[in-house]
Amino acid sequence: MQAPATFCDSQSRYGLVSRFLHWVMAVLLAWQFTSVGARVLAKDSPFDQFMWATHKPMGVLLLNLIVLRILWAVFNLSKRPAPVSAAASIGHKLMYLLMFAVPVIGLIRQYGSGKPFEPFGMPLMAGFEGERIQWMVDLGGNFHGLLGMLLLLSIIGHIVAALWHARSSATTVMPRMLG
Repeated sequence: MQAPATFCDSQSRYGLVSRFLHWVMAVLLAWQFTSVGARVLAKDSPFDQFMWATHKPMGVLLLNLIVLRILWAVFNLSKRPAPVSAAASIGHKLMYLLMFAVPVIGLIRQYGSGKPFEPFGMPLMAGFEGERIQWMVDLGGNFHGLLGMLLLLSIIGHIVAALWHARSSATTVMPRMLG
């Protein structure tokens, strides 16, 4: 018989909070990559205009969720299931780093542009008069998309590895996150 679900993680599986954060972020990241895809493949279409208008606010939401997720992971560090390999551990750390860095670099670019930013109608950056801060704009221009693509590739690798492990009878990776 399976143990009842708990909020905290255990040695055998992730708890309700970890699973909730994982799957909500998976959906929001899929939304973000769809907004970029619409921008690249269907620029100026109604779909692109709708999706692109959500890109920055969703990025702020994802940044808040990854900070919460990191804090929750640290709180549960001794309770969490052990990684299946060193590669899995490195891959997860890379994804966490990228999920944090990509929106932070986007916010740096936004601030450097001097334009106000109000995600979900809440003032986050007032904007400023005068010239933009070029190094901030350049940092975002050079690395936001590049690291976003690296994040996408690491997510694809994560999904492929999880599916590969699901086919192996020797591992119990999928039940850890599916509940």
